[in-house]
Amino acid sequence: MTGNDPKTLLNALLQPWHDAVDNPGKAQQEVLHRLLEGYAQTDYGAQHGAAHVETVDDYRRAFPVATYEDYRPLIQRVMAGEVSLLLNEEPVGWAITRGTTRGESKFIPMTPTDLRMRISAGRAMMNYVVNSGRYDLFEGVNLNLNFPSVVGTVQVGEREVEYGYSSGIYTKYVSAFTPIRSAPTQDEIDALGGGKTTRDWEARFELAYEKCKDENVTLVGGVAPTAVLFARYLRRAHGVYPKDLWQTQVMTLGSVPGINTRYQPTLKALYGPVTIREIYGATEGMFGQQRDERRAWVPNYDLFFFEVETRPSAVPFGRLRRGRSAKGLGVGSGIKMLHEMRPGELGSLIVSTPILPRYKIGDLILAFRPPYFRCIGRDRWWTPLRYAWDELMTFNLGRL
Repeated sequence: MTGNDPKTLLNALLQPWHDAVDNPGKAQQEVLHRLLEGYAQTDYGAQHGAAHVETVDDYRRAFPVATYEDYRPLIQRVMAGEVSLLLNEEPVGWAITRGTTRGESKFIPMTPTDLRMRISAGRAMMNYVVNSGRYDLFEGVNLNLNFPSVVGTVQVGEREVEYGYSSGIYTKYVSAFTPIRSAPTQDEIDALGGGKTTRDWEARFELAYEKCKDENVTLVGGVAPTAVLFARYLRRAHGVYPKDLWQTQVMTLGSVPGINTRYQPTLKALYGPVTIREIYGATEGMFGQQRDERRAWVPNYDLFFFEVETRPSAVPFGRLRRGRSAKGLGVGSGIKMLHEMRPGELGSLIVSTPILPRYKIGDLILAFRPPYFRCIGRDRWWTPLRYAWDELMTFNLGRL
């Protein structure tokens, strides 16, 4: 940390988020206008009249909801060199997903503006420090278990384009602006190559062990299943668990539903009595993070524009407010703002990023009492049933 008062600095970084959560309607209007300024500088935005959009209703009339399959032809043209088609600045990297429907990875461009917004992933950790007073966290290191920022190249026309995972690209470009050092560095991880085999991952895990075994690891951030695999590797290869090496304060984890329920017992058994904070993000952006001990995330209303396509039915085990069941709270389906969802309501997220207007990302979102939400999984008919089963098996039953 730099400066004389870490608490003041952290509060300054967190205040835009807190202000937006206090007044999401105002924040979302401001975000929409900011995004439209960028869209107006692209061919796609100009085609849809971004410069003439004033209201949310105007925006919905002008821009259609679009899935990745809708955007895929445009993204392929951007990769081939038609940058202004979707972007108002040159991409600094191309991110791939770890596997989507039909097992195919999505390619998403990452721009300087987009990368600066991903610093919000640190809000969960920063808010933990402010609320707990554990500023000694910054005297340690962050165990970096992120994926490589360069996995390979793809030939697009006459151009060869490098691609990697968003977490690695983020760490490579932005980690210098976060208040805690990461080990190993992203360059050290990338030097091992972009392989996906068990041997490749064991090489990364061994690197992390060698770089951190004598360090004070106070933070672990990244993908929840990877954190579990790393811990099991340590036991198999070195006869120790992370809790035997470090007194980690907090884990900020994402990528899968159920981190605070299904994954929590395993993580605490492996890492000790850590505080767990969930990050809700994707290759396309960091959309929210856990703000306190309540086991749900709070949206980044100051950064992205959030809508949902709601459903008429509510999920079981939705005791979301003062013990009341959410059964029967579902209302008619349709598109509304995320912050307008009622407790117990379920919807498919539509997010507008600096790159993709009104992007239907394919995640199902469950609303709790404001401002808390959970992503319960992909937008499939069986996802609410799986969520209800997991809630029952973990004795959570819809509790925050």
